[in-house]
Amino acid sequence: MPKDTQHPLKLLILGGTGEAMELAKGLEDDARFDPVYSVAGRTRKPRLPNLRCRTGGFGGIQGLVDWIRAEGTHIIIDATHPFAAQISANAAAAADQAGCKLLALRRPAWTPEPEDHWRSVPHMAAAAQALGDTPRRVLLTIGQLELAAFCQAPQHHYITRSVELPETRPPQCLCLTQRGPFQLEDELALLREHRIDTLVTKNSGGDATRAKLEAARQCGVQVVMVERPPVAQVAHKVPHAQAALAWLHQFTSNGAFA
Repeated sequence: MPKDTQHPLKLLILGGTGEAMELAKGLEDDARFDPVYSVAGRTRKPRLPNLRCRTGGFGGIQGLVDWIRAEGTHIIIDATHPFAAQISANAAAAADQAGCKLLALRRPAWTPEPEDHWRSVPHMAAAAQALGDTPRRVLLTIGQLELAAFCQAPQHHYITRSVELPETRPPQCLCLTQRGPFQLEDELALLREHRIDTLVTKNSGGDATRAKLEAARQCGVQVVMVERPPVAQVAHKVPHAQAALAWLHQFTSNGAFA
């Protein structure tokens, strides 16, 4: 592995999260690294750092292996969303095949507090079923790609919130196009204005979207929490961007990790 600024470490950051952006910004002026920031391209105007960026998929594991080898990538940093299980699995397999390091940036999951009213479910279909037969006023904070499951529960009145308007959505659905992060005051106002009694969300973890859970707690709103899918086990894992930067700095200092 290179250890000097004449031969910087080539990094591939699989991004699309706040942690990925924080990590990327921490690398923008560091000559020890030559990073490429990659996003899936599911939103038309993603937030991008001042780095070399690419948008779109790689074409599965083999496509990612080919890209790594063509670029001479030394380290893949998987800083994708906790629910992006497929790309995380592909990254682990591709790193193994291509012989490069893999660092997984995985934020801790949320856990309920004593005042919370959570019901944990394994997937979106189960979340829709958990709403029951009696009509509810439901806030869906699950993004724009997984709303189809709630078309099977049309008796509820839904509010959705996403960066872009969803193509598929349940009936009786008001779609809000907003980009976070949202403050506690915003979340409280949203719940009260729309008389929300149930929040459906993913256990994404982190601080950026935690305010909705505090708002639900204060308003006595029930939470249907979709738990994370299983992900590949990796040798190197950190919980936040600053830990990822420290890991990379240690690598340049020592040339290897235990």
